[in-house]
Amino acid sequence: MSDSSTADDRVQCEVDPDRRIATLTLNNPRQRNSYDAAMRDVLARHLDRIAEDDDITVVLLRGAEGVFSTGADMNNAYGWYGEREGNHPAKSRPSQRRRLTVDRKTFGLYHNLLGFPKVTVGEIAGYALGGGFEMALMTDISVIARDTRIGMPATRFLGPALGSLHMFFHRLGPVLARRLLLTGDIIEAGAVEHLGVFTETCDSAAVSARARYWAEKASRMPADGVVIAKEAFRLVEQSQAYQGEEVASYLFHAFGTNLQFATGEFNFVKTRAEHGTKEAFRLRDEHFDVPEPDVR
Repeated sequence: MSDSSTADDRVQCEVDPDRRIATLTLNNPRQRNSYDAAMRDVLARHLDRIAEDDDITVVLLRGAEGVFSTGADMNNAYGWYGEREGNHPAKSRPSQRRRLTVDRKTFGLYHNLLGFPKVTVGEIAGYALGGGFEMALMTDISVIARDTRIGMPATRFLGPALGSLHMFFHRLGPVLARRLLLTGDIIEAGAVEHLGVFTETCDSAAVSARARYWAEKASRMPADGVVIAKEAFRLVEQSQAYQGEEVASYLFHAFGTNLQFATGEFNFVKTRAEHGTKEAFRLRDEHFDVPEPDVR
Protein backbone atom coordinates (compact mmCIF):
# COMPACT_ATOMS: atom_id res chain seq x y z
CA MET A 1 0.00 0.00 0.00
CA SER A 2 1.34 3.41 -0.93
CA ASP A 3 0.68 6.74 0.75
CA SER A 4 0.20 9.40 -1.94
CA SER A 5 -1.29 12.07 0.31
CA THR A 6 1.50 14.51 -0.56
CA ALA A 7 2.14 15.95 -4.00
CA ASP A 8 5.93 15.89 -3.55
CA ASP A 9 7.00 12.39 -4.64
CA ARG A 10 10.62 13.03 -3.70
CA VAL A 11 9.79 11.22 -0.47
CA GLN A 12 7.81 8.02 -1.00
CA CYS A 13 5.96 6.14 1.70
CA GLU A 14 4.87 2.53 1.37
CA VAL A 15 3.06 0.70 4.17
CA ASP A 16 3.01 -3.06 4.63
CA PRO A 17 0.19 -3.53 7.18
CA ASP A 18 0.71 -7.29 7.47
CA ARG A 19 4.32 -6.86 8.55
CA ARG A 20 3.66 -3.55 10.35
CA ILE A 21 6.46 -1.83 8.41
CA ALA A 22 6.46 1.57 6.70
CA THR A 23 9.19 2.19 4.12
CA LEU A 24 10.25 5.80 3.52
CA THR A 25 12.33 6.33 0.39
CA LEU A 26 14.24 9.52 -0.34
CA ASN A 27 13.51 9.79 -4.05
CA ASN A 28 15.69 12.49 -5.58
CA PRO A 29 18.26 10.31 -7.38
CA ARG A 30 19.33 12.96 -9.93
CA GLN A 31 20.85 14.82 -6.97
CA ARG A 32 21.95 11.73 -5.05
CA ASN A 33 18.89 12.04 -2.83
CA SER A 34 19.90 15.37 -1.38
CA TYR A 35 17.00 17.30 0.07
CA ASP A 36 15.79 20.87 0.24
CA ALA A 37 13.53 22.46 2.84
CA ALA A 38 10.34 21.34 1.09
CA MET A 39 11.53 17.75 0.87
CA ARG A 40 12.55 17.85 4.53
CA ASP A 41 9.04 19.00 5.45
CA VAL A 42 7.44 16.16 3.47
CA LEU A 43 9.64 13.65 5.28
CA ALA A 44 8.62 15.18 8.61
CA ARG A 45 4.92 14.91 7.73
CA HIS A 46 5.28 11.26 6.78
CA LEU A 47 7.01 10.56 10.08
CA ASP A 48 4.25 12.36 11.99
CA ARG A 49 1.58 10.23 10.31
CA ILE A 50 3.50 7.03 10.97
CA ALA A 51 4.02 7.97 14.62
CA GLU A 52 0.24 8.28 15.02
CA ASP A 53 -0.52 4.95 13.30
CA ASP A 54 -0.69 2.25 15.96
CA ASP A 55 -0.62 -0.48 13.32
CA ILE A 56 2.94 0.40 12.25
CA THR A 57 5.85 -0.51 14.50
CA VAL A 58 8.90 -0.13 12.23
CA VAL A 59 10.12 2.50 9.77
CA LEU A 60 12.63 1.47 7.11
CA LEU A 61 14.48 4.57 5.84
CA ARG A 62 16.30 4.27 2.53
CA GLY A 63 17.31 6.14 -0.63
CA ALA A 64 16.34 5.48 -4.23
CA GLU A 65 18.70 3.89 -6.75
CA GLY A 66 21.33 2.67 -4.32
CA VAL A 67 22.18 5.99 -2.69
CA PHE A 68 21.04 6.92 0.81
CA SER A 69 21.48 10.72 0.82
CA THR A 70 24.12 13.38 0.26
CA GLY A 71 22.35 15.64 2.76
CA ALA A 72 21.12 19.19 2.28
CA ASP A 73 20.94 20.46 -1.29
CA MET A 74 23.83 22.93 -1.61
CA ASN A 75 22.80 24.29 -5.03
CA ASN A 76 21.42 27.24 -3.10
CA ALA A 77 22.77 27.25 0.44
CA TYR A 78 21.10 30.50 1.45
CA GLY A 79 17.86 29.45 -0.25
CA TRP A 80 17.19 27.31 2.83
CA TYR A 81 16.68 30.54 4.72
CA GLY A 82 14.30 32.11 2.19
CA GLU A 83 16.77 34.88 1.29
CA ARG A 84 16.48 35.13 -2.50
CA GLU A 85 16.41 37.69 -5.27
CA GLY A 86 14.38 36.25 -8.13
CA ASN A 87 16.00 32.98 -9.19
CA HIS A 88 19.35 33.81 -7.63
CA PRO A 89 20.69 33.58 -4.09
CA ALA A 90 20.57 36.86 -2.23
CA LYS A 91 23.79 38.81 -2.11
CA SER A 92 23.52 39.47 1.61
CA ARG A 93 23.70 36.75 4.23
CA PRO A 94 20.54 35.81 6.10
CA SER A 95 20.19 37.35 9.53
CA GLN A 96 21.03 35.32 12.61
CA ARG A 97 17.39 35.42 13.68
CA ARG A 98 16.41 33.92 10.34
CA ARG A 99 19.14 31.30 10.62
CA LEU A 100 18.00 30.30 14.11
CA THR A 101 14.37 30.02 13.03
CA VAL A 102 15.14 27.79 10.05
CA ASP A 103 17.83 25.71 11.73
CA ARG A 104 15.53 25.06 14.68
CA LYS A 105 13.06 23.50 12.25
CA THR A 106 15.69 21.32 10.59
CA PHE A 107 17.10 20.09 13.86
CA GLY A 108 13.57 19.55 15.12
CA LEU A 109 13.27 16.83 12.46
CA TYR A 110 16.54 15.27 13.59
CA HIS A 111 15.51 15.48 17.23
CA ASN A 112 12.19 13.79 16.48
CA LEU A 113 13.96 11.07 14.50
CA LEU A 114 16.28 10.38 17.43
CA GLY A 115 13.29 9.96 19.74
CA PHE A 116 10.89 8.38 17.24
CA PRO A 117 8.37 6.08 18.97
CA LYS A 118 8.80 3.26 16.43
CA VAL A 119 11.90 1.25 15.57
CA THR A 120 13.85 2.96 12.77
CA VAL A 121 16.00 0.89 10.42
CA GLY A 122 18.45 2.50 7.99
CA GLU A 123 19.25 0.94 4.61
CA ILE A 124 22.41 2.85 3.78
CA ALA A 125 24.37 2.58 0.56
CA GLY A 126 26.26 4.71 -1.95
CA TYR A 127 26.61 7.98 -0.06
CA ALA A 128 25.60 9.14 3.40
CA LEU A 129 26.96 12.66 3.67
CA GLY A 130 26.05 15.70 5.75
CA GLY A 131 22.45 15.48 6.89
CA GLY A 132 22.24 12.06 5.24
CA PHE A 133 25.07 10.88 7.48
CA GLU A 134 23.27 12.30 10.50
CA MET A 135 20.04 10.49 9.66
CA ALA A 136 21.94 7.24 9.10
CA LEU A 137 23.50 7.53 12.55
CA MET A 138 20.14 8.39 14.13
CA THR A 139 18.43 5.17 13.08
CA ASP A 140 18.04 2.53 15.78
CA ILE A 141 19.32 -0.27 13.55
CA SER A 142 21.60 0.60 10.65
CA VAL A 143 22.73 -1.62 7.78
CA ILE A 144 25.42 -0.07 5.61
CA ALA A 145 27.45 -1.15 2.59
CA ARG A 146 31.19 -1.26 3.16
CA ASP A 147 31.81 0.99 0.16
CA THR A 148 29.34 3.67 1.30
CA ARG A 149 31.01 7.07 1.45
CA ILE A 150 30.29 8.76 4.78
CA GLY A 151 31.27 12.08 6.36
CA MET A 152 30.51 15.77 6.82
CA PRO A 153 32.25 17.43 3.83
CA ALA A 154 30.32 20.68 4.30
CA THR A 155 32.52 21.43 7.32
CA ARG A 156 35.19 22.36 4.77
CA PHE A 157 33.28 25.43 3.70
CA LEU A 158 30.82 26.06 6.54
CA GLY A 159 32.99 25.25 9.53
CA PRO A 160 33.17 22.26 11.89
CA ALA A 161 30.28 23.33 14.17
CA LEU A 162 27.80 21.54 11.90
CA GLY A 163 25.29 18.86 12.73
CA SER A 164 24.12 17.11 15.86
CA LEU A 165 27.34 17.39 17.83
CA HIS A 166 26.11 15.42 20.85
CA MET A 167 25.05 12.57 18.60
CA PHE A 168 28.33 12.57 16.68
CA PHE A 169 30.42 12.30 19.83
CA HIS A 170 28.11 9.68 21.36
CA ARG A 171 27.71 7.45 18.31
CA LEU A 172 31.12 7.92 16.66
CA GLY A 173 33.27 8.51 19.71
CA PRO A 174 35.28 11.69 20.31
CA VAL A 175 38.32 10.69 18.22
CA LEU A 176 36.46 9.81 15.02
CA ALA A 177 34.00 12.69 15.48
CA ARG A 178 36.83 15.22 15.72
CA ARG A 179 38.63 13.69 12.74
CA LEU A 180 35.56 13.93 10.47
CA LEU A 181 34.45 17.37 11.64
CA LEU A 182 37.86 19.05 11.71
CA THR A 183 39.02 17.73 8.32
CA GLY A 184 35.80 17.22 6.34
CA ASP A 185 37.17 13.83 5.30
CA ILE A 186 34.91 11.43 3.41
CA ILE A 187 35.71 7.83 4.27
CA GLU A 188 34.31 4.41 3.41
CA ALA A 189 32.10 2.75 6.02
CA GLY A 190 34.26 -0.36 5.86
CA ALA A 191 37.13 1.63 7.36
CA VAL A 192 35.22 1.98 10.66
CA GLU A 193 33.53 -1.43 10.65
CA HIS A 194 35.61 -2.53 13.64
CA LEU A 195 34.28 0.37 15.73
CA GLY A 196 30.70 -0.86 15.68
CA VAL A 197 29.30 2.50 14.53
CA PHE A 198 26.62 0.72 12.51
CA THR A 199 24.58 -2.36 13.40
CA GLU A 200 25.78 -4.31 10.38
CA THR A 201 28.30 -3.62 7.65
CA CYS A 202 28.02 -5.79 4.56
CA ASP A 203 28.56 -5.95 0.80
CA SER A 204 26.46 -3.48 -1.19
CA ALA A 205 24.51 -6.27 -2.91
CA ALA A 206 23.23 -7.48 0.47
CA VAL A 207 22.19 -4.15 2.02
CA SER A 208 18.55 -4.15 0.95
CA ALA A 209 17.87 -7.74 2.02
CA ARG A 210 19.72 -7.33 5.31
CA ALA A 211 17.88 -4.10 6.16
CA ARG A 212 14.56 -5.77 5.39
CA TYR A 213 15.58 -8.70 7.60
CA TRP A 214 16.24 -6.40 10.56
CA ALA A 215 13.00 -4.49 9.94
CA GLU A 216 10.94 -7.70 9.96
CA LYS A 217 12.79 -8.94 13.02
CA ALA A 218 12.01 -5.74 14.94
CA SER A 219 8.39 -5.68 13.72
CA ARG A 220 7.65 -8.89 15.63
CA MET A 221 8.44 -7.25 18.95
CA PRO A 222 5.54 -6.06 21.16
CA ALA A 223 4.88 -2.48 20.05
CA ASP A 224 4.12 -1.07 23.50
CA GLY A 225 7.21 -2.74 24.91
CA VAL A 226 9.31 -1.19 22.15
CA VAL A 227 8.07 2.35 22.77
CA ILE A 228 8.65 1.99 26.52
CA ALA A 229 12.16 0.71 25.85
CA LYS A 230 12.90 3.51 23.40
CA GLU A 231 11.79 6.15 25.88
CA ALA A 232 14.01 4.49 28.51
CA PHE A 233 16.93 4.52 26.08
CA ARG A 234 16.22 8.15 25.31
CA LEU A 235 16.20 9.06 29.00
CA VAL A 236 19.55 7.37 29.52
CA GLU A 237 21.09 9.06 26.46
CA GLN A 238 19.68 12.45 27.43
CA SER A 239 21.09 12.16 30.95
CA GLN A 240 24.47 10.74 29.91
CA ALA A 241 25.24 12.11 26.46
CA TYR A 242 22.63 14.45 24.99
CA GLN A 243 22.14 17.12 27.64
CA GLY A 244 21.45 20.38 25.82
CA GLU A 245 21.37 18.65 22.41
CA GLU A 246 18.00 20.02 21.33
CA VAL A 247 19.22 23.61 21.62
CA ALA A 248 22.96 23.32 21.04
CA SER A 249 22.75 21.71 17.61
CA TYR A 250 20.78 24.39 15.83
CA LEU A 251 22.36 27.19 17.86
CA PHE A 252 25.93 26.30 16.91
CA HIS A 253 24.89 25.50 13.34
CA ALA A 254 23.27 28.91 12.90
CA PHE A 255 26.16 30.86 14.42
CA GLY A 256 28.86 28.62 12.98
CA THR A 257 27.76 28.97 9.36
CA ASN A 258 28.08 32.77 9.40
CA LEU A 259 31.80 32.81 8.70
CA GLN A 260 34.29 35.30 7.37
CA PHE A 261 36.97 33.85 5.12
CA ALA A 262 40.58 34.99 5.19
CA THR A 263 42.73 35.27 2.08
CA GLY A 264 43.59 31.78 0.87
CA GLU A 265 40.68 30.08 2.65
CA PHE A 266 38.08 28.36 0.48
CA ASN A 267 34.76 30.20 0.30
CA PHE A 268 32.28 27.76 -1.25
CA VAL A 269 29.37 30.21 -1.55
CA LYS A 270 31.50 32.79 -3.38
CA THR A 271 33.14 30.15 -5.57
CA ARG A 272 29.80 28.66 -6.47
CA ALA A 273 28.43 32.07 -7.47
CA GLU A 274 31.44 32.65 -9.72
CA HIS A 275 31.89 29.16 -11.23
CA GLY A 276 28.70 27.16 -10.63
CA THR A 277 27.99 24.35 -8.20
CA LYS A 278 29.73 21.49 -10.02
CA GLU A 279 32.96 23.43 -10.51
CA ALA A 280 32.78 24.72 -6.93
CA PHE A 281 32.75 21.15 -5.63
CA ARG A 282 35.74 20.29 -7.84
CA LEU A 283 37.68 23.33 -6.65
CA ARG A 284 36.75 22.52 -3.05
CA ASP A 285 38.18 19.01 -3.34
CA GLU A 286 41.29 20.37 -5.06
CA HIS A 287 41.83 22.96 -2.32
CA PHE A 288 41.52 20.43 0.51
CA ASP A 289 43.54 17.67 -1.12
CA VAL A 290 46.70 17.03 0.89
CA PRO A 291 48.76 14.08 -0.39
CA GLU A 292 49.60 11.40 2.15
CA PRO A 293 53.31 11.47 3.07
CA ASP A 294 55.49 8.75 1.55
CA VAL A 295 57.15 7.20 4.59
CA ARG A 296 58.47 4.10 2.91
